[in-house]
Amino acid sequence: MLAWLSVWAATWNTQIRLASSVLWYLRKNMKSGLLSSVVFRHALGRFATGVTVVTAERAPGEVHGMTANSFTAVSLEPLLVLVCVDEQARMLPILKKAQRFGVSVLKDYQRAISDFFAQPEQDPEVEHALGIRFEWPATGIPVLGDALAQLTCRVVASHLAGDHTIFLAEVESAEVFEGEPLLFFRGAYRSISPV
Repeated sequence: MLAWLSVWAATWNTQIRLASSVLWYLRKNMKSGLLSSVVFRHALGRFATGVTVVTAERAPGEVHGMTANSFTAVSLEPLLVLVCVDEQARMLPILKKAQRFGVSVLKDYQRAISDFFAQPEQDPEVEHALGIRFEWPATGIPVLGDALAQLTCRVVASHLAGDHTIFLAEVESAEVFEGEPLLFFRGAYRSISPV
């Protein structure tokens, strides 16, 4: 009887340790998984970026735009950039169809324009009230007038990555203008201040 009780106690202790280890592992990974996305978001918020508006022709003469700070240069030879578009964004099917887009780098006083293009629905009356105007430096590729820089791009590849599609594009034209950039840092707009 004592031997059986001893075996039972050892088995019970092993099961408790195993269950305890499993619970510890689940708590650790569930907690770190939740925290890692929050920490990741906060960490990336510490990376100051410029603010761009990606534009594409959704129908002849009609433009759809999307505010994006997930835009970067990729290569100088050939001239390549990339932009990341959320899988739920209205811009996604437009870019997939058009295969060409414009990128306009915003100036420091264009916060309202950034906010406008951050909305999924773009009211033409609000667009008019904000004084938004488009230029067409290349056939079928609109860009914002009065931007700090304007690029026209042709998609050369796209890749689904997590909850976004990455569009890799060759730059076909670029224009630069005077002014200061609109920046985004820690979830808020910023401007460059003289040192």
